[in-house]
Amino acid sequence: MSSNGKSAPGKLYSIALTEGPSRAPARAMLRAVGFSREDLAKPIIGIANTWTEIGPCNYHLRQLAEAVKEGIREAGGTPMEFNTVTISDGITMGTEGMKASLISREIIADSVELVARGNQFDGLVAIAGCDKNMPGTVMALARLDIPSLMLYGGSIAPGHLNGKDLTVQDVFEAVGSHAAGKLDDAGLEAVEANACPGSGACGGQFTANTMAMACEFLGISPIGLSGVPAFLGEKLVASREAGRIVMQLARKGLRPSQIITPQAINNAIASVAASGGSTNAVLHFLAIANEMGIPLTIDDFDRISSKTPLLCDLKPGGRYVAVDYQAAGGSRLLAKRLIDAGLIDGSCLNVTGKTLAEEAAAAHETSGQNVIHTVTDAIKPTGGLVILKGNLAPEGCVIKVAGHKRLEHRGPARVFDSEDAAFHAVESGQIKPGDVMVIRYEGPKGGPGMREMLAVTAAVAGIPELSETVALLTDGRFSGATRGLMAGHVAPEAAVRGPIAAVREGDTIHFDIPNRKLNVEISDAEIASRLATWKQPAPRFARGVFRKYADSVSSASQGAVTN
Repeated sequence: MSSNGKSAPGKLYSIALTEGPSRAPARAMLRAVGFSREDLAKPIIGIANTWTEIGPCNYHLRQLAEAVKEGIREAGGTPMEFNTVTISDGITMGTEGMKASLISREIIADSVELVARGNQFDGLVAIAGCDKNMPGTVMALARLDIPSLMLYGGSIAPGHLNGKDLTVQDVFEAVGSHAAGKLDDAGLEAVEANACPGSGACGGQFTANTMAMACEFLGISPIGLSGVPAFLGEKLVASREAGRIVMQLARKGLRPSQIITPQAINNAIASVAASGGSTNAVLHFLAIANEMGIPLTIDDFDRISSKTPLLCDLKPGGRYVAVDYQAAGGSRLLAKRLIDAGLIDGSCLNVTGKTLAEEAAAAHETSGQNVIHTVTDAIKPTGGLVILKGNLAPEGCVIKVAGHKRLEHRGPARVFDSEDAAFHAVESGQIKPGDVMVIRYEGPKGGPGMREMLAVTAAVAGIPELSETVALLTDGRFSGATRGLMAGHVAPEAAVRGPIAAVREGDTIHFDIPNRKLNVEISDAEIASRLATWKQPAPRFARGVFRKYADSVSSASQGAVTN
């Protein structure tokens, strides 16, 4: 508290922790780690850092946190940094460790909430770098509803080999080519060694870049700053600016509940559809809406995507990477395209204090860029996400249609009760053109944790005779790097007696995208008869975090949330 007895502007919550004679013990402990009496009289801003040295997505976040702190101090606040967990999807992919990925979203949200409530911060900056970091931290910001923002660590630079840009997607697909004898050991090594040149998140419009971009449209991330790539010096400048922005939010009292509105969520979904973004955005925005108490269903994604053109030519379905998107004009340019066409609401606020329309008005389009198309020159007239329902998915499932042309497929089921069994079948040449791979018991409860199937889908994509002829469906998830006719999040899942549990080897499965249908061609009576003899598998984990998650998690159609 200042000498005139009034608290500093923006110091609203931490007064209870730091002010008055009774708080001397708390101040003594804080002074022991270097905070002065003057520091503690200022607004205290928490910095939730997802730093880890396990993987490139988060490896550089310590440096970004220091820059954020500089910005906070320059603007008259006191930063206090703490860490939370993160799981690298790319490293754990195809292993039992991948089960931890989606579970980490809930633990990130819980842990950030716990530290922030315990220390009564006046504001919060969450620094995120990998797939589940973004939704996990935003879920926490929504719960806390204190002045706050999420800053993305930025994309990795593309790798290069033989004149071609590479991402980690190319490595996974190279594994499939290698298994099929199309690529030798030296070729695989060359791809592996050159795909990931340094720090930053996976480079295509995979889940990390999808969620980072969508959070700019949501308003909870400063538009234009989050998208600055990890490897550019400008990222430190952007991070300092984020520190100054959170101090503006604290002084204005601008909270997430004023930013994350139903209209803002619709804007974010439209950005995913327009950019050909990850199917994981469906799970994550259902979860974020749940935290805000905003009604949102899986059908809303299809409704929004069906009226939003695909404008961005981004990997995995297109040619370019996130670095190219930012260089072309980034989210301001995409927002301008969509606002001018009346497809999103420009009146929604960004944490910068400006409306989305005001931010879009400052868009700068790089001359000659081919990454972000105009609405009149759209890549496709509708967006990249489609929701299918039918007797296999009464609660729905999600397909990303960006990057492939097949709108219908009918073929025999090849049934696998785990991702591992399915991958072995691809690797050993058991999958034939026309097959429909069914991977089950990998859902939120059954996995538990809803593993991503990139090891399988990339292996299929890496075999030319299968890439355009095989379809796949699962109650698990897909990586943002997945491409092809792949239906994920099939709900209800097999572990809760969903119809996917009734599918047998050789059953005919029909994908009908124009009519939004996914069916197994057997009668309802036959499905019921098969499920009547179904026995629930024993839980894969008897105790610990995986068991707690399995016991409390909701359906994928509700965002796989645990509250």
